[in-house]
Amino acid sequence: MEPIRAILLSGAVLPADLAFQPLVEALGPDVQAVPKELELYKDEKPPVGWSLDTEVEGVLREADARGWQTFHLVGYSGGGAAALAFAAKHPERLQSLALLEPAWAGTWDWSPAYTEHRKKYQELEALPPEQFMTAFMRLQVKPDAVLPPQEQTPAPPWMARRPAGIRAFLETFKGYDLDRSRLAAFSKPVFFALGGLSHPDEYGEMATRLARVFFPDFHLEVFPRRHHFDPPHRVEPERLAEGLRRHWAAAEGQPEPRHEATESRTH
Repeated sequence: MEPIRAILLSGAVLPADLAFQPLVEALGPDVQAVPKELELYKDEKPPVGWSLDTEVEGVLREADARGWQTFHLVGYSGGGAAALAFAAKHPERLQSLALLEPAWAGTWDWSPAYTEHRKKYQELEALPPEQFMTAFMRLQVKPDAVLPPQEQTPAPPWMARRPAGIRAFLETFKGYDLDRSRLAAFSKPVFFALGGLSHPDEYGEMATRLARVFFPDFHLEVFPRRHHFDPPHRVEPERLAEGLRRHWAAAEGQPEPRHEATESRTH
């Protein structure tokens, strides 16, 4: 039996190796799990003309370099938005899709609550750098959620590039054409991990809409004590690894691996 092959796309803050190390360890050596850094951070500044398509091309290069004709794709936050773009453009290359609270899922007929919430991101553009990150993080969680501390002394070198990277994501979300019809035609299994403390008007709405409108084979797994900046791939990697293994086994037509019971919902 061939090993499971998966590319893991990071978000706009932590580097991929740091973000996914706990999950890679939990998945074990029989899963070829490859954390992939965003193309956005290959140089000191975001590439000229960068968009989600830049990340799509980066995933293709990664898979082709490894000789992977098909593979599983996992995307968190900004990487989740890129994973959706990849699924729309190259569905034939994917065995399955796993979304860990994607930062964006298209500009469509969302609920009024979601639309109003997304408008608040535009207000971030005027904030100075010292206020930007905290405001950006607070928007994505429930009011009573505890955010991780922002100050590190000394700050890691990669941190200086993150505000510009986040702004690049927010800018491309304004005009990127995420093809609704191609997403609706995506028939492979889709897994969505949702934090119970993430903002319901954003990530809760996103999970509900993707399940009802787009993906016929959709599994939602809720992590009640987690939120977008305290995510399961870092804090509950064993449980997320179990969920992904079940998801991948179903996609590959393999017997479901034995696992402990978890709280989940299936649409």
